[in-house]
Amino acid sequence: MVSRVMCLRKSGSFFLNSTPHHLNLPSPLLANVGYRHWPGAKYKISAVHSDTSSAQKVLEKEQEKPSEKWRIKMLYDGECPLCMREVNMLKEQNERFGTIKFVDISSSNYSPEENEGLDYKTVMGRIHAISYDGTVLTDVAAFRRLYEEVGLGWVYAITKYEPIASIADAIYGVWAKYRLQITGRPPLEKVLEERRKKMVDACENDACRM
Repeated sequence: MVSRVMCLRKSGSFFLNSTPHHLNLPSPLLANVGYRHWPGAKYKISAVHSDTSSAQKVLEKEQEKPSEKWRIKMLYDGECPLCMREVNMLKEQNERFGTIKFVDISSSNYSPEENEGLDYKTVMGRIHAISYDGTVLTDVAAFRRLYEEVGLGWVYAITKYEPIASIADAIYGVWAKYRLQITGRPPLEKVLEERRKKMVDACENDACRM
């Protein structure tokens, strides 16, 4: 029987004053147990050091992980070489924040149902972003929000105000209209037809998305 247990905290160790001299402790939880006499103590004192190094390492690793809670989706055309320069820059910046979820609309797995009903033709026409609450953003407003989410809001800050906002949207509209020709790709109608054929071929080979 233990007649008395006194726990003291000193220099990162716990000191147990107890009788008898030997106290059975669960070894997986406690380490570095030694017995010594403490001035003024009636019985021998055991110093128990709790090994927290492993738990600390796990905590630090968890803190290093980026947030998996995205706040906005970026729908991008993975077959557009100029677009991918900006996308790759945002992806690199997003490694620190984890706030953007990138969705490649050129992928055969792209699903309108998972992206507020936005079909391939629609999202090919201009930039689209989807907020976590389902709000759909387009044109410069989409870029502004995406940049804000990765700490680069100052790049598009001026586009919040008129007449800059209207001018910026007009300039982007021209780019969106001619981007396929600018990047050496066929017109949108041709791109849509090629994609349709790929999807039909995939379905015939039992690899289509159901």
